[in-house]
Amino acid sequence: MSQAMPKTRPPRGQGGSALFTRAGVFRLKPVDTSEEETPGGLRRTMGLWQLVALSLGGLVGAGVFSLAGVVAHDDAGPGVMISFLIAIIASAAAALCYAEFAGTIPKAGSAYTYSYAALGEAIGWAIGWDLLLEYTAIVAVVAIAISGYLSYILDQVGLDIPDWALGAPGTGAGHKVDLFAALLCLLLAFVLSRGTKESARFETILVVVKLAIVALVIVAGAFHISAGNFSPFLPFGIGGAVAGAATTFFAVYGYDAMSAAAEESAEAKKVLPKAIVISLAIAAVIYLLVCIVLLGMQDYRHIDVKSPFSSALASVGLTGLGTVVAVGAVVGITTSALANMLAVTRVWFSMSRDGLLPAYFARNHPRRQVPTRVIWLVGLGSAVIAGLLPIKEAADLTNIGILMAFIVVAIAVMVMRRTRPDLPRSFRTPWVPVVPLIGIAFSIWLIANLDWITWVRFAVWMVLGLVVYALYGYRNSVENRAPRTARTAPNPEDEGSTT
Repeated sequence: MSQAMPKTRPPRGQGGSALFTRAGVFRLKPVDTSEEETPGGLRRTMGLWQLVALSLGGLVGAGVFSLAGVVAHDDAGPGVMISFLIAIIASAAAALCYAEFAGTIPKAGSAYTYSYAALGEAIGWAIGWDLLLEYTAIVAVVAIAISGYLSYILDQVGLDIPDWALGAPGTGAGHKVDLFAALLCLLLAFVLSRGTKESARFETILVVVKLAIVALVIVAGAFHISAGNFSPFLPFGIGGAVAGAATTFFAVYGYDAMSAAAEESAEAKKVLPKAIVISLAIAAVIYLLVCIVLLGMQDYRHIDVKSPFSSALASVGLTGLGTVVAVGAVVGITTSALANMLAVTRVWFSMSRDGLLPAYFARNHPRRQVPTRVIWLVGLGSAVIAGLLPIKEAADLTNIGILMAFIVVAIAVMVMRRTRPDLPRSFRTPWVPVVPLIGIAFSIWLIANLDWITWVRFAVWMVLGLVVYALYGYRNSVENRAPRTARTAPNPEDEGSTT
């Protein structure tokens, strides 16, 4: 007489009280501290400085070439330096929380993986679903910004682009599609599909070029600083500088995209926390130097918000550097787009590997070992958004989700310190709970100041995600299918490989 086999999933008829427990929607993803490569997984090829370059790709972008001037002109005057300092301190609080998790759980997925392991599946799903939209929208926003600079450069060299290709419908006479923005998204997808090592090398080269151009502009402008331009230092009062910090914050959070690549870094526990701290420190110095030079060259009232650095350079007789700035902007913002596209594909891959989305998307290319199916879908999705939506409508999709992720990661650090004090941590966030609470408070303040339409779009996307989770993710989750005593992630190669 054969013995009955143990059930491998919870009873379908479990009551509502059991649903909202550690056996239900708050079940935890097992903490995997291993740095070994798994069959069908991602390949660990990136070292410390490639990770630093990837993080700087997201950190040093539009903020250098446009945001500092906009905030100075509209909100803070020369006090924009205080705005950036406040934003950097707030961002550092979140960065230190990410660094602890990156050194503890060296797996793909960033905030999704961290929150799933610390707070439960439903929270992890919500953050992962949120980041799928946020990162994709960021790629589209950045691509639109790059398109504007490309159009400027081509116009300077005498190339005439037809009106229909210059922007999304409603952004100008005859505009039908932002062709450059859409093509750039597809180009980035192609680069990422070549493999982690190749795309990291491409990103590193672009970051080096970008930093060289930024250094050139800073050095050239430093010889034309006039102390009189810094007076009055706070024309809008300290309140203006604080308000400006809300805007500048969005220039200094790119390290979260790099943490999504944890599973592709060699010696992840050792190098990931270092990469986060080093990249944020470099970005902080760059932004403060940019503010000093920009506001020292030109009175904040005369800055052209559309091209702050170009107008400041022209005001001191360095008009010829305007094209260099435009090239630097294209290169700099491209690195940001690439970092964010890599992040969204790794979050999607991780969610699919965990069973919350179809396993079809967790199958890597057999030779390049990257999730090409996800990469091309993200490339196409971001291309559609970039080609057909005005930049402001696309940008409205980005802000709230990243801040929600910051809040959840900060909470997760405090929770994990109490529930899993035994975990080996190669980096520990200092002054817990003070540092996480600073990150949480600042993020809540920023969220409270977002437009109501941002909340509406966020709510609609999250309701759609709740439906997907209820109909598919909850029952197909690896943590629901596997025996309680020996849960292991499925091997995507067992279900076939992709070409």
